[in-house]
Amino acid sequence: MPVAIHGETIHTMAGAPIKDGLILVRDGRITFVGPAAGMAYTADHRVVRARVVTPGLIDARATVGLTGILNQTQDQDMLEKSAPVQPELRAIDAYNPRDPLVAYVRSFGITTVNTGHAPGTLVSGQTMIVKTMGRTADEDVVNPAAMTAVSLGSAGTTDQAGKSPGTRSKAVALLRAELIKAQEYAVKLTAKDETKRPGRDLKLEALGRALDGSQPLLITAHRQQDIMSALRLAKEFNLKIILDGCADAQLVLAEMKASGFPVVLHPTMLRTFGDMENLSMTTAARLHEAGILFALQSGYESYVPKTRVVLFEAALAAGKGLPFDAALASITIDAARLLGLADRVGSLAPGKDADLAFYDGNPFEYTTHCTGVLINGREFPGENYGSSNSEF
Repeated sequence: MPVAIHGETIHTMAGAPIKDGLILVRDGRITFVGPAAGMAYTADHRVVRARVVTPGLIDARATVGLTGILNQTQDQDMLEKSAPVQPELRAIDAYNPRDPLVAYVRSFGITTVNTGHAPGTLVSGQTMIVKTMGRTADEDVVNPAAMTAVSLGSAGTTDQAGKSPGTRSKAVALLRAELIKAQEYAVKLTAKDETKRPGRDLKLEALGRALDGSQPLLITAHRQQDIMSALRLAKEFNLKIILDGCADAQLVLAEMKASGFPVVLHPTMLRTFGDMENLSMTTAARLHEAGILFALQSGYESYVPKTRVVLFEAALAAGKGLPFDAALASITIDAARLLGLADRVGSLAPGKDADLAFYDGNPFEYTTHCTGVLINGREFPGENYGSSNSEF
């Protein structure tokens, strides 16, 4: 059914907010965005009214769907610790779109997530980008192999005696060695004599995509020396990387800016301990001032492997110096740019996916509620209406 959305304020993220605006949706796509005055639509449209309308929110780094609501062994698939380097693991093979946590984050307006394997081993696996519609992974997936998750620092080492890698230098050396193997593997695959070509190696195939730039490395690095190691590796192997976490960003801001790589910044409310001891709630504002493309995330902490709500993380960043528009961009259009999806999601414009979130006030105010969500034009309840997978 086509939908007509009347919004008292519409934040399109493609221009100035529209007062008394109208959005028309048909066949899962936006067909019109603009002032409501003088714009007519046919009687077959379902009418939705909201005080505030935003693009559907985007969580740029999550484990939802692999971390489940029960926090029990059977619904915790975000981290495989049997080996330090496992880029061949695919999030889509573990993602559970019907876990209640997926519906939970959707009820706050989150329509797209980059989810997958968590920090905790040197190379933990691949992430996927998915809509939070709660159907099947194959129906909801946007990109089944978006990034390969790498962890430097404490998250990428082990404290088990005799197990590798146990130190930062060993971790980087191990990662470097695996990348060199992937380079050699790619060369051997081109041998004219087919009998000399190697058999398939899923690990080296995955790392090969990092080397050719078709699947970037998402490198979790909090301490400044780990951020610099990530930048050094990127230069050495001509890698396309995305920096993740970056609690020490303020200490190497110039180097991060010069690299040109985007950042998926740590959750604003991440606990400050260990590698995150220099974390600051104002880091998002600092990145914005420096002109570094960044997005916010719900992230992952093993002590309660469920999920944060990225809306709340952006709200707190807005309260700690990040301008409202920049805070909203960090979970909409800037997140879409970082994920390579700006042509589909992140802003409201004709032709884009009809992913929208409706609020009864300023989305960053604690007392505001998400009153409804559209994903590909399909309606879902907001937080006031529970978190079922059914339509309105």
